[in-house]
Amino acid sequence: MKSEFNRTDGLFSLCGLNCGLCPMQIRGECSGCFNGSTCYQTCPIAPCSVKHGNVDYCFQCSEYPCKRYDGIDRHDSLISHRNQKRDMVKAKEIGIEAYLAEQRAKKELLTRFLKDYDDGTKDVFFCLAVNMLEVEDLQNTLSLLDSQSHGLSIHDKAEQLENQLRECAAVRNIPLVLRPW
Repeated sequence: MKSEFNRTDGLFSLCGLNCGLCPMQIRGECSGCFNGSTCYQTCPIAPCSVKHGNVDYCFQCSEYPCKRYDGIDRHDSLISHRNQKRDMVKAKEIGIEAYLAEQRAKKELLTRFLKDYDDGTKDVFFCLAVNMLEVEDLQNTLSLLDSQSHGLSIHDKAEQLENQLRECAAVRNIPLVLRPW
């Protein structure tokens, strides 16, 4: 059955995680759930995809949401599970191409955050913030910081970005904290 597993999307998983925004994937510690990955051997959802006609995203399955999704949004790992169901609803409503375009924009912003503002201690926080906040908020934050951070040390830039992202999240009533397993 493994040879039947056929996915090519490394940004958005079968189950609704934004894999392209996850520190584990960015660090090369996770290959995601696409062809040739180790996910098939450890993930109960990958074989389920094959069983249901090789759906690319669980929301495309006639049985979604199934029992596998009971309580799935109560946990956090390195990338938030809080929005897993919500993100699948959004992808279904706006269309997968529009959703993936949004994820690519977020990935570009995250790349800039990590390249220009990470002092080696903020990658998980930046991944969480990019996952939770809207593209426009992230773009506005980056524009503001790009204009205000000239001459600052990388540590000060990292602190400044974290503070700005926390302020933006607070205005939107979005908690930027990971919940323990």
